[in-house]
Amino acid sequence: APDIPVIDQAYSKLSNSITVEWRAVPGATNYMLTAQDGDSFIETIVKNSPGTVTGLKPATLYRITVRSINSGGKSQPSPFRKVKTALAAPILSVRSLSCDSIAVSWKAVHMAAGFSVSLMRSDGLGRMLKQNTTNTSLIFTNLDPGALYTIKAYAWNANGMPGDDFTYNQRTSPNAPVDVKVAFNSGALRAVVSWMPTEGALTYSVTVSSGLLKLRCNTSSASCMMPSLQCGSEYYVSVTAYNDAGSSEPTDAVRLKTIPCAPVNISIEEDEPGHLLVSWSSVSLGHYYVVFVKSDDGLEVHCNTSYTQCHFQSDCGFTYFISVFAYNKAGQSPLGDVFNYTTAPCCPRDFRAVFMSSDTVRVTWAPVRGADLYETRAAGGSGVVLCRDTATACTLSALQCSTRYNITVYSFSEARGSNTSCAPQYVATAPCSPEIKNISKESLSVISVQWQPNNEEATYVVTARGKAGLWHCTSTRNSCTLLDLPCGSAFSVSAIARSAAGQSFPSYSIPLETAPCCPNDLTVTQVTQSVTNISWSVGRGAQTYITTLESPKGQAKCHTLQTYCLLGCITCGTNYTVSLRAISETGLTSSCTYQGYSSSACCPSGVKLYRLSNNGIRVFWRASDETINYKADLHGSKGNFNCTPSLGLSHCDITKIPCGDVYTVVVAPVTDKGPKLTLFSSFCPKKIYS
Repeated sequence: APDIPVIDQAYSKLSNSITVEWRAVPGATNYMLTAQDGDSFIETIVKNSPGTVTGLKPATLYRITVRSINSGGKSQPSPFRKVKTALAAPILSVRSLSCDSIAVSWKAVHMAAGFSVSLMRSDGLGRMLKQNTTNTSLIFTNLDPGALYTIKAYAWNANGMPGDDFTYNQRTSPNAPVDVKVAFNSGALRAVVSWMPTEGALTYSVTVSSGLLKLRCNTSSASCMMPSLQCGSEYYVSVTAYNDAGSSEPTDAVRLKTIPCAPVNISIEEDEPGHLLVSWSSVSLGHYYVVFVKSDDGLEVHCNTSYTQCHFQSDCGFTYFISVFAYNKAGQSPLGDVFNYTTAPCCPRDFRAVFMSSDTVRVTWAPVRGADLYETRAAGGSGVVLCRDTATACTLSALQCSTRYNITVYSFSEARGSNTSCAPQYVATAPCSPEIKNISKESLSVISVQWQPNNEEATYVVTARGKAGLWHCTSTRNSCTLLDLPCGSAFSVSAIARSAAGQSFPSYSIPLETAPCCPNDLTVTQVTQSVTNISWSVGRGAQTYITTLESPKGQAKCHTLQTYCLLGCITCGTNYTVSLRAISETGLTSSCTYQGYSSSACCPSGVKLYRLSNNGIRVFWRASDETINYKADLHGSKGNFNCTPSLGLSHCDITKIPCGDVYTVVVAPVTDKGPKLTLFSSFCPKKIYS
């Protein structure tokens, strides 16, 4: 292990550390510094001298030793030195009492005998102030307003040794701004307050007060706008500067008088025709008044007075727009209410009445000065019809038909009422609408229409309107006849009345439907001996069809939505009457008759086959009708053969038939029009012959 080191000196410059100096020991690579306070101690490893032990308590006596260290181990501790740590720094509490003073205070420091506090501007200007005291507070005065100061303080012990120092920056509060000016904008009722900036001020607050009302504006610049000031008011304006240390004293108040408010309680009277008297109440801060009177033709006059009334000349039929302003040195009052006064209007000119329909008349006239509303009155019949409008036209509707009316137009003014000396004009309304009482069908295409006549000297026109076209009839009485209406068509039937006064409204329409048309083409086709197919073309206006085949032996009937139908239970060899009924959606029916139809002749019964020889066959049957001839037909793969007997016989022979084949034998009737083997043979039963 290395030799024991020897401490040259040990001292404390900071309250939490002690610095030790010693002579180097040959062969030592490190040194261990130990600071012991009673039972507790703190060790620190350092490379060489000097070394510092940290983490100590302020104003505390420690025993300091040093041990040298190398790879062989540690030396014994050196002889100890007793060293006391420096005093702790006082913790300052600083505030600016005013714009030229700063107060400093702190808590007592352990083992401190006194304190030293120094103050100097942070920008280095001016001189440094320093005070020593045994108290825990002091005040620096006669400082610069709004300046930033650096304050340093430390404590010393009974030996005069200084402890740790504490540094704090504090700004003094600003001085009050100077050269405050107020610029008032009378039109916007706002003021711009400006001042000279003061040193150290960060923000400014402008206070505008009037009685209990206070308005404030905060800004960092040297001006501020105060909006929404009230008219007719006197304000006091002051400015206060602020920084992080506090505020300055407010400036001396600057007095501001705003413009007067608009005059109120304005009254307008026409004390005599052609003369207007305008009066109002006086307003605060108003020195004089100006009244502007502008007529609706653009002419404007004014009156300047220090009193509260003015006289003006007026003309009838004019509207005057009147406004009153108050003035003082600050300017003109805001625009108050604009009043209008209208003199009595004149009667409308160029009166015209034109009928737009049988119960509506449009009345027009030339506009008159001063009228803002017109009333048109139509008296006649059982009452009065009124129309009010601001336009120079009015439409009188719901007039009684076929009536004479007395029409008068009155001009109105809300302020002055109406002019009732206007002359009337007489007009007559168009005839009344007829009312259709009955529509009857005299035949398929002839319709009789009857109505209730309710006009004098009127001509009535009846119209049937539909997709098929228009049909008309005319009469001066109470009925007329529509001719040649097409079948299967729908019509809307209405009537109008005409006279010298005009044409009535159409009557309520009555629906009319003609019976559906019979199909033009009808075809009967026999499907089997007892079933027949009937088809036909479309009948206009028909929705369903009923087809009937009728004979003395019975009837076959079919009801369908289609244009074809299958009829069963048909008797062979019978003449039928063919009829068809076309039915519309509403149940109207047309009965249609067509050319008769004869069903096919009846097939024979009891057909039997007898072999005559190896190449012959005899065919027997029972005839259904002795007046009908029959024909036997033999079909096979080796040929087709047939035979026809004489009239009245019920058998025939077929010879020379190739052997070794299977044949189909059919016996079918033959009509006077010639054989219909393809048709009738398919209806008759077949026999197999081998």
